[in-house]
Amino acid sequence: MRPYQIFAAMSADVAEHFFDGLAAEAAPMYAQMVHAAAAAMKSRPGSVAKLPKDKKAAAMRRALARVGADPLAEEMLAVYFLQVRKDVLVEWLDALGLAHDEGSLKDDFPPEPEEAKLRACVDAFRTGEGPADRELLLAAFAAQTAIDWPVLDALIAR
Repeated sequence: MRPYQIFAAMSADVAEHFFDGLAAEAAPMYAQMVHAAAAAMKSRPGSVAKLPKDKKAAAMRRALARVGADPLAEEMLAVYFLQVRKDVLVEWLDALGLAHDEGSLKDDFPPEPEEAKLRACVDAFRTGEGPADRELLLAAFAAQTAIDWPVLDALIAR
Protein backbone atom coordinates (compact mmCIF):
# COMPACT_ATOMS: atom_id res chain seq x y z
CA MET A 1 0.00 0.00 0.00
CA ARG A 2 1.30 3.43 -0.92
CA PRO A 3 0.93 6.47 1.39
CA TYR A 4 -1.86 8.03 -0.69
CA GLN A 5 -3.78 4.74 -0.42
CA ILE A 6 -3.54 4.92 3.37
CA PHE A 7 -5.38 8.23 3.26
CA ALA A 8 -7.88 6.90 0.72
CA ALA A 9 -8.78 4.07 3.12
CA MET A 10 -8.70 6.24 6.28
CA SER A 11 -11.95 6.65 8.20
CA ALA A 12 -13.35 10.09 8.98
CA ASP A 13 -12.66 9.65 12.72
CA VAL A 14 -9.04 8.66 12.18
CA ALA A 15 -8.54 11.53 9.72
CA GLU A 16 -9.94 14.04 12.19
CA HIS A 17 -7.69 12.68 14.97
CA PHE A 18 -4.69 12.74 12.61
CA PHE A 19 -5.18 16.36 11.52
CA ASP A 20 -6.00 17.49 15.08
CA GLY A 21 -2.61 16.11 16.12
CA LEU A 22 -0.85 17.89 13.27
CA ALA A 23 -2.60 21.17 14.12
CA ALA A 24 -1.52 20.93 17.75
CA GLU A 25 2.06 19.67 17.35
CA ALA A 26 3.15 20.50 13.79
CA ALA A 27 1.38 23.74 12.85
CA PRO A 28 3.52 24.53 9.77
CA MET A 29 2.71 21.14 8.25
CA TYR A 30 -0.95 21.57 9.12
CA ALA A 31 -0.93 24.93 7.31
CA GLN A 32 0.67 23.22 4.31
CA MET A 33 -2.20 20.71 4.34
CA VAL A 34 -4.79 23.49 4.41
CA HIS A 35 -3.12 24.94 1.29
CA ALA A 36 -3.00 21.51 -0.40
CA ALA A 37 -6.68 20.93 0.33
CA ALA A 38 -7.52 24.38 -1.02
CA ALA A 39 -5.60 23.70 -4.23
CA ALA A 40 -7.36 20.34 -4.66
CA MET A 41 -10.74 22.03 -4.11
CA LYS A 42 -9.82 24.98 -6.37
CA SER A 43 -10.53 27.23 -3.44
CA ARG A 44 -8.68 29.71 -1.26
CA PRO A 45 -6.83 28.53 1.87
CA GLY A 46 -8.88 30.95 3.97
CA SER A 47 -12.08 29.26 2.82
CA VAL A 48 -10.76 25.84 3.79
CA ALA A 49 -9.53 27.14 7.15
CA LYS A 50 -13.05 28.34 7.97
CA LEU A 51 -14.66 24.95 7.32
CA PRO A 52 -16.00 22.98 10.32
CA LYS A 53 -13.35 20.65 11.73
CA ASP A 54 -14.87 17.46 10.28
CA LYS A 55 -15.27 18.93 6.79
CA LYS A 56 -11.76 20.38 6.88
CA ALA A 57 -10.30 16.99 7.88
CA ALA A 58 -12.28 15.32 5.08
CA ALA A 59 -10.99 17.84 2.53
CA MET A 60 -7.38 17.34 3.65
CA ARG A 61 -7.78 13.55 3.62
CA ARG A 62 -9.20 13.68 0.08
CA ALA A 63 -6.29 15.88 -1.05
CA LEU A 64 -3.79 13.32 0.27
CA ALA A 65 -5.74 10.39 -1.21
CA ARG A 66 -4.78 11.37 -4.77
CA VAL A 67 -2.05 9.49 -6.64
CA GLY A 68 -0.20 12.74 -7.34
CA ALA A 69 -0.12 13.53 -3.62
CA ASP A 70 1.87 10.40 -2.72
CA PRO A 71 5.10 12.26 -1.79
CA LEU A 72 3.15 14.73 0.36
CA ALA A 73 1.15 11.90 1.95
CA GLU A 74 4.40 10.10 2.84
CA GLU A 75 5.80 13.31 4.34
CA MET A 76 2.64 13.94 6.39
CA LEU A 77 2.73 10.43 7.83
CA ALA A 78 6.41 10.86 8.71
CA VAL A 79 5.78 14.23 10.38
CA TYR A 80 2.82 12.83 12.31
CA PHE A 81 4.85 10.00 13.78
CA LEU A 82 8.06 11.98 14.30
CA GLN A 83 6.40 15.00 15.93
CA VAL A 84 2.96 14.00 17.17
CA ARG A 85 3.23 10.29 18.06
CA LYS A 86 6.96 9.74 18.43
CA ASP A 87 6.30 7.52 21.46
CA VAL A 88 4.48 4.95 19.30
CA LEU A 89 7.13 5.12 16.57
CA VAL A 90 10.01 4.64 19.01
CA GLU A 91 8.18 1.74 20.67
CA TRP A 92 7.78 0.03 17.27
CA LEU A 93 11.41 0.58 16.21
CA ASP A 94 12.73 -0.58 19.59
CA ALA A 95 10.58 -3.72 19.45
CA LEU A 96 12.05 -4.54 16.05
CA GLY A 97 15.57 -3.80 17.27
CA LEU A 98 16.17 -1.24 14.51
CA ALA A 99 18.82 1.40 15.15
CA HIS A 100 17.32 4.88 15.15
CA ASP A 101 17.88 8.39 16.39
CA GLU A 102 14.66 9.62 18.06
CA GLY A 103 12.58 7.74 15.49
CA SER A 104 14.69 8.40 12.39
CA LEU A 105 16.15 5.16 11.05
CA LYS A 106 19.95 5.04 10.93
CA ASP A 107 19.95 2.41 8.15
CA ASP A 108 18.50 3.65 4.85
CA PHE A 109 17.18 0.21 3.86
CA PRO A 110 16.81 -1.97 6.96
CA PRO A 111 16.55 -5.70 6.28
CA GLU A 112 13.29 -7.45 7.08
CA PRO A 113 13.44 -9.38 10.37
CA GLU A 114 12.74 -13.09 10.33
CA GLU A 115 9.05 -13.91 10.01
CA ALA A 116 8.54 -15.27 13.55
CA LYS A 117 10.10 -12.19 15.15
CA LEU A 118 8.17 -9.80 12.92
CA ARG A 119 4.89 -11.62 13.60
CA ALA A 120 5.52 -11.46 17.37
CA CYS A 121 6.39 -7.75 17.18
CA VAL A 122 3.26 -6.90 15.18
CA ASP A 123 1.01 -8.94 17.49
CA ALA A 124 2.49 -7.36 20.64
CA PHE A 125 2.44 -3.86 19.13
CA ARG A 126 -1.24 -4.15 18.25
CA THR A 127 -2.17 -4.78 21.90
CA GLY A 128 -0.99 -1.36 23.10
CA GLU A 129 -3.05 1.77 23.73
CA GLY A 130 -4.37 3.76 20.78
CA PRO A 131 -5.17 1.01 18.28
CA ALA A 132 -5.99 3.44 15.44
CA ASP A 133 -2.57 5.12 15.62
CA ARG A 134 -0.86 1.73 15.91
CA GLU A 135 -2.55 0.40 12.78
CA LEU A 136 -1.77 3.67 11.02
CA LEU A 137 1.89 3.39 12.03
CA LEU A 138 2.14 -0.19 10.75
CA ALA A 139 0.68 0.85 7.40
CA ALA A 140 2.82 4.02 7.21
CA PHE A 141 5.99 2.12 8.13
CA ALA A 142 5.34 -0.52 5.47
CA ALA A 143 4.50 2.16 2.87
CA GLN A 144 7.88 3.89 3.17
CA THR A 145 10.04 3.77 0.07
CA ALA A 146 12.90 2.32 2.14
CA ILE A 147 10.86 -0.59 3.51
CA ASP A 148 10.38 -3.62 1.27
CA TRP A 149 9.10 -6.19 3.75
CA PRO A 150 6.58 -8.59 2.13
CA VAL A 151 5.92 -10.41 5.42
CA LEU A 152 4.94 -7.14 7.11
CA ASP A 153 2.61 -6.34 4.20
CA ALA A 154 0.92 -9.72 4.66
CA LEU A 155 0.63 -9.25 8.44
CA ILE A 156 -0.98 -5.83 8.01
CA ALA A 157 -3.47 -7.18 5.49
CA ARG A 158 -4.82 -9.81 7.89
